[in-house]
Amino acid sequence: MTIQETLAAATPLLAAENGRRDAENLLAYLLHRDRASLLAHPEAELTSEQAAAFNALIARRAAHEPLQYITGHQEFYGLDFRVTPDVLIPRPETEHLVEAVLLWATQFHDERTLQIADIGTGSGAIVVALATHLAGANFFATDISESALAVARENARTHECEQRIHFAHGDLLSGLALPESFRFDAIVSNPPYVPTSDAATMQPEVVGHEPHVALFSGNDGLEIYRRLIPAAHAALHPCGLLALEIGYGQSEALTALLHDWNNVRFIDDYQGIPRTVLALRS
Repeated sequence: MTIQETLAAATPLLAAENGRRDAENLLAYLLHRDRASLLAHPEAELTSEQAAAFNALIARRAAHEPLQYITGHQEFYGLDFRVTPDVLIPRPETEHLVEAVLLWATQFHDERTLQIADIGTGSGAIVVALATHLAGANFFATDISESALAVARENARTHECEQRIHFAHGDLLSGLALPESFRFDAIVSNPPYVPTSDAATMQPEVVGHEPHVALFSGNDGLEIYRRLIPAAHAALHPCGLLALEIGYGQSEALTALLHDWNNVRFIDDYQGIPRTVLALRS
């Protein structure tokens, strides 16, 4: 079969909304080509081995396995990241969190003085994106999952910033072995914030494949915030930055949890939903 015939046969097997694009991406991945090159030669024929391998990939996607886990890659903030089922797939809305921290960092004349922690780093998308743009800053990244940390380390190596990121295994900040007097300039996190009650209504690609430890945070989605916010307050310099991603409809609750912080403000995502909260330690 030709590329055109193969894609035409596969598309109806996938979700209608993105079926054609997913089929094209999977075939491009299999053939080690980009989509533009693939579509420029629709008459090219596949070998029987290639066709069988492609059908296997389509079956996985039809079973709601995320495209990113099949290909092992996701773009985030202009960088290519390795992703596996051990880590949450980086989302575009999290780029607002990175942008906010980078903007905050511009107020410092010497970024080499900055000490920044990423709590619950997952794939390392946030900390690696920050490290590639703040070449002189020092970074820390923690996660409760050793498997996630292995992925984050791989991504840091790929983007040549591993030497400036101190990875630590543990819950929130507990895995960091630092002097008692040490304080961070900024703490950043995209923590689990989905209420467990939402699981029944979530897309099967998400709830059926992404790590639940990176998604859910108690009945109201606020369990991690209740622990992280006071821990961050104790670990930051006065006027240090806390930058968090938050879930839909959680801005009022976060305002209450940050009642003793200064300059609390929210940043909307691409859909106009408050998705990032920034606060300065009092």
